Amino acid sequence: MNLARLAAEAGARGEPVRAGLIGAGKFGSMFLSQVPTIGGLEVSAIADLDPDRARTACAAVGWSEEQTDATAFTDDGTQLTARDDVDVVIEATGNPRAGITHARAAIAAGKHVIMVNVEADVLAGVALAREAKAAGVVYSMAYGDQPALISEMVDWARATGFRIAAAGKGTRYLPAYHTVTPDDVWQHYGLTAGEAARAGMNPQMFNSFLDGTKSAIEMVAVANACALNVPETGLAFPPCGVDDLAHVMRPADAGGQLNGMGMVETVSSLERDGRPVFRDLRWGVYVVLEAPNDYAAACFGQYGLPTDDSGRFAAMYKPFHLIGLELSVSVLSAALRGEATGSTVDVRGTVAAVAKRGLSAGEVLDGEGGYMVWGKALPCEGARNALPVGLAHGISLTRDVAPGEVLTFGHVDLKGDPVAGLYQSLVTKAAG
Repeated sequence: MNLARLAAEAGARGEPVRAGLIGAGKFGSMFLSQVPTIGGLEVSAIADLDPDRARTACAAVGWSEEQTDATAFTDDGTQLTARDDVDVVIEATGNPRAGITHARAAIAAGKHVIMVNVEADVLAGVALAREAKAAGVVYSMAYGDQPALISEMVDWARATGFRIAAAGKGTRYLPAYHTVTPDDVWQHYGLTAGEAARAGMNPQMFNSFLDGTKSAIEMVAVANACALNVPETGLAFPPCGVDDLAHVMRPADAGGQLNGMGMVETVSSLERDGRPVFRDLRWGVYVVLEAPNDYAAACFGQYGLPTDDSGRFAAMYKPFHLIGLELSVSVLSAALRGEATGSTVDVRGTVAAVAKRGLSAGEVLDGEGGYMVWGKALPCEGARNALPVGLAHGISLTRDVAPGEVLTFGHVDLKGDPVAGLYQSLVTKAAG
């Protein structure tokens, strides 16, 4: 409640929070657009594979020439983490291997880390969080992105004495989307390829949102941060509007569609026949909670919460999220309070790569949102040998894979790969 005041006071003392941004894409640009109006926050350095693009991004979001000239630009993210004028490192590349490298370098340099890169977090977040704690710095999810907002709602519910039935987000989903490729993604967004290109929209990135991969990554991140469970057969994406959350997102033995309490799940804004869901939650996040007693259940009704027919399950939701426009909350919280806005505490799930089509030995996997695989959220138990989608990029298959088959480490050769080794050790330990 006092974050803006703390930041303003830090600025008045001549000790503003100094952030270093790695990755000046859409998320990073949204953050940069807000910085000039936040007292006590500065961006001292920006790293991007194309520094000129980063400078252009600063101009595009309204930075003055003076502010841009006062900022250091580099193409080396690791170099940025070592700078004396950086207190908080924001990792926003989207590349899981680069994200892990940058986070470890920042932690070793005594810098707080805001991990926008959810792909890196689901591979190694628990190890990075432990390393950060040992170093006395903060490792945090990025506020504004859905995993951090969901984690905040879960924490609120638990801090007020409620049990969590389900937590998650909304998205646009149909089962056929799992096999969509970058070639045909734009028709599902109502755009032509030319319109998307002129807007600078990356087809592979947007396809990751459509084919279910990004939802799987984000829900596993929430499960790992909040000690929640991943559905045994993967996300079901039930069609559900905000008025029906408490009915649908409760355990099956209570009349809902979950196989237990404490689950993560993504709800679809489309009915299975393609019709829009009434009062959908496409852009938002939610938590469904259970009253611990009859008195609390009665209060749900008295104060207008949408409940199930028993009155014991109720839904709270946020209809929108503003991703990078809200990122400063994490930066300031880490630097001024020493607190994360959500952070991995356990390994509850993995995001397994599933073949979109028949794949042949010798083909090189093209990763998240591409032509070859999509990511499926699964609990660690029974999936410890599944190849995570974050590693399914730039490596050759050693065996054929059938359409719809889950890829395993036996389909590729990652022996000696340090990231693969770290991931396998974490998942094996978690799976028991």
